[in-house]
Amino acid sequence: MSNLQRVMMKSRLPPMCPNPRFPKPSDRGFRRQTDYNPLMWDAFFAEKRDVETKQGKFRVYLSAPTEQPDAPLLVLLHGGGFSALSWAHFSSEVTKFIHCQCLAFDIRGHGDTTAEEEDDLSAERLATDVGDVIQAMYGEAVPPIILMGHSMGGAICVHAANMYVLPSLIGVVVIDVVEGTALEALASMQSFLRSRPNTFKSIQHAIEWCVRSGQVRNVESARVSMPGQIVNIDTKQLATNELPLNAENPSEEKLEFKHPNAIAEDAEAATDAAGPGSSAEPEPPVSPPPSAANPRKYAWRIDLSKSEKYWEGWFSGLSQKFLDIHVPKLLLLAGIDNLDRALTVGQMQGKFQLQVLARCGHAVHEDRPHEVAEVLATYLIRNRFAQPTADGQFLKHMPAC
Repeated sequence: MSNLQRVMMKSRLPPMCPNPRFPKPSDRGFRRQTDYNPLMWDAFFAEKRDVETKQGKFRVYLSAPTEQPDAPLLVLLHGGGFSALSWAHFSSEVTKFIHCQCLAFDIRGHGDTTAEEEDDLSAERLATDVGDVIQAMYGEAVPPIILMGHSMGGAICVHAANMYVLPSLIGVVVIDVVEGTALEALASMQSFLRSRPNTFKSIQHAIEWCVRSGQVRNVESARVSMPGQIVNIDTKQLATNELPLNAENPSEEKLEFKHPNAIAEDAEAATDAAGPGSSAEPEPPVSPPPSAANPRKYAWRIDLSKSEKYWEGWFSGLSQKFLDIHVPKLLLLAGIDNLDRALTVGQMQGKFQLQVLARCGHAVHEDRPHEVAEVLATYLIRNRFAQPTADGQFLKHMPAC
């Protein structure tokens, strides 16, 4: 590969966030050692359950319950290809600021959830699943609910709110998904998915790729969320079920990079899209047997390329459906240029709160969990949905772009 080709391919990658704690890569003699070992779910959540509905068994993660009366329940829906563990750091942060409980679950086809018709990822089916899980867990004693979703999960929040599957709904929060930019990105989505590596030789290898490719720019977030996105090719078990790693399952060698900022050649064409779903939708697996010469131990949990028939249904008409929701709404974006015309007019009319967090990727809540928790806490307190904790000192964010 020529130097020109390398420069052109590297230019398609998302920029790495600068980190003032580390010297510049050009500093001679400097070699940064980053820990890519996976983190356990119980460092962030208090409990995990398998909740049974008529449709299947859904893996659910819960933060510790709060004793505050009428404290809201944050129902967190992940993006396509992710898992509930993408909310781990956010859940840990937001419960420090306000009295609330977080509930994150693996959407059908993702993570440790097993459901009938697992390949049915239609907006209506996924929205119905949300109501079924909450009904199975709480029955008639459903607490006040804030629906919060990222990318595909944000679209499902909007559909669920319009379908009235949660009668106790008091608020909706959508992260980095807008109808116009999402629909425009669909034309290149299959090409984007094909650019992803199919397999990884270890969990650490997958985590390192996740960070180096820009899918998640926060190493600590990737360490807990990436194992929820890959399965062992031999056992078909989710990588999270192999944790913690022990002496019999040691950390394997790190990826070799020719330059501190370079991506391995099989991932150099990682992405040329920055819209909803662009950095969250991994390439599904072809599962060849491992070999000593070319070890391939882990593959993606879900084949997102096969869900193409549902993509338009997730996003078509989303902006107007969002504006039609009759509860306070918050739209959190990674860039102001992502707004389409309908949302621009709606924002000027004060129909929802808009907050933009710059210098982060599509996975806003993973890249900057602390700031997203501050924005969410401010939104809930302003609308009198939640009370701050005794030691919940945080920077209050005014609606702004």
